[in-house]
Amino acid sequence: MKPKRHIDIEVPEKFKSLWKPCRYKVFYGGRGSGKTHAIAEYLIVSALLNTERVLCTREIQKSIKESVYKVLESKISKLGLDKYFFKTETSITCINGSEFIFAGLRSNVDSIKSMEGITKCWVEEAQSISRNSLDVLIPTIRKPGSELIFSFNPCNERDAVYQDFVVNTPENAVVVKVNYSDNPFFPDVLEQERLDCERKKPDDYNWIWEGNLRKISNAQIFKNIYKVREFKTPDKARFYHGADWGFADDPTVLIRCFIKDGCLYIDREVCEQHVELGDLPKFFNTIETARQWRIYGDSARPDIIRELQKKRFNIRPAQKWQGSIEQGIAYIRNFEKVIIHPSCENTVNEFKTYSYEQDRHTNEVLPYVEDKHNHSIDALRYALWKLIKRTQDQK
Repeated sequence: MKPKRHIDIEVPEKFKSLWKPCRYKVFYGGRGSGKTHAIAEYLIVSALLNTERVLCTREIQKSIKESVYKVLESKISKLGLDKYFFKTETSITCINGSEFIFAGLRSNVDSIKSMEGITKCWVEEAQSISRNSLDVLIPTIRKPGSELIFSFNPCNERDAVYQDFVVNTPENAVVVKVNYSDNPFFPDVLEQERLDCERKKPDDYNWIWEGNLRKISNAQIFKNIYKVREFKTPDKARFYHGADWGFADDPTVLIRCFIKDGCLYIDREVCEQHVELGDLPKFFNTIETARQWRIYGDSARPDIIRELQKKRFNIRPAQKWQGSIEQGIAYIRNFEKVIIHPSCENTVNEFKTYSYEQDRHTNEVLPYVEDKHNHSIDALRYALWKLIKRTQDQK
């Protein structure tokens, strides 16, 4: 069967440059802009009309469910192209030899470095891509005429992809900011969600829907408290380890820290979604000191702690008490500085966004901690709980 040579599609004005040859294609902005669907459509048509090897990636992707596979699959059907593509649970191929490959960057750096013949690479949620991953990825996509496509909602000005393409746009790059107002297919179901966000959370609205950098507000708990920089861990550091368990789509986190010269240093983390109980020992062993030092874990899951004890981890439940969250925050804020290694990306992101609640009518900061952006921070509190408790008992 020969592939179709003509496909009728409607390309929104902001995405027309996507269809022109260019090394870097960067589309960033807020929710509902149609970035994901426009790029998926472009890649499917390209794979049908030419023989393409497409790498679809993001910083962390433990399973195919966390990839753009479902978007591509539904787009193929919507375009009436099912007879030209073959879909399994983990791959998509075309009758002309085109193929789509799905892989996370952080856990597949070596295999991605060795990939040959990639013609197009799509990095979804590119605001989360680390400097190391970006520096590895770009020279890997080296076939003549190859393209790197980045789509993301910007968060922090220091994010690697924002710095490299928005702030310092290279030659042979198309960089387009696109929002819901540029999407002629913007669905009605999202309009009410947008209006609710505009009314209730104006600071978040500017970021979520207008695609602007996330504003650092007075509600941010660790504002001006932390720094992100590389450092050398002392050979004989006194380590503290803490673990927070993932529920549903929340990640499981193990964190390592130490104290030196009045500063709290966070030098290691492992953070993944959907970690099965049987995989926890291998997951924890990623931090080489996890078996040598005591770990304090969330006491809400004594069954997990018991299973890890059977696997010879020196793990105990961290105590919780009334006010322990607020006291833990105060203890961490009391350090001269919290210094986070840039490899601890989830911890960095949480320190950026961990906040107090705000009155939705007046934006006044309330004395209640938001229950989100807190998995690494909870693990940190568990790691330090004895020091936190001792400080409170001495008052």
